[in-house]
Amino acid sequence: MNEKTFIRWLGSEDRSRQVVVLDEGKIVRFVVQYETFLAGKWVPVVRYDTAHGFAHKDILSPSGETEKKVTVPYSYNEALTNAEVDVKLNWHRYREEFLQKVKG
Repeated sequence: MNEKTFIRWLGSEDRSRQVVVLDEGKIVRFVVQYETFLAGKWVPVVRYDTAHGFAHKDILSPSGETEKKVTVPYSYNEALTNAEVDVKLNWHRYREEFLQKVKG
C-alpha cells in the first residue's frame, strides 16, 4: 500500500490536511480534515474519512467531540473529490461556526 499526505493552505491560519492510502492505484482509505490555527495549535474543525469502513463527514466541536456524522453515499474516489471541494468552498463558514462555539 502507498500512503500520501498533502497539506493545502486555505489561508494563513487555515489548512486542509489530506491522507490518501492507495492499493494498486485504488483508494482504500482517506482523510480530508479542515484545521484552523487557534491558541497556538492546529485544531480540527471538519473531517471526512473512512475510519469506520465507509465514507462520512464529522463536524467537530471545540472540545474535540464529534457533533454530527453524515454518511457520504459515494465511492471513495467520489467521496474524496467531494470532500476536497466542500472544504475548499466552505472553510470560511466552517471556521465562523466553530469560532462562535468557542466564544459560547
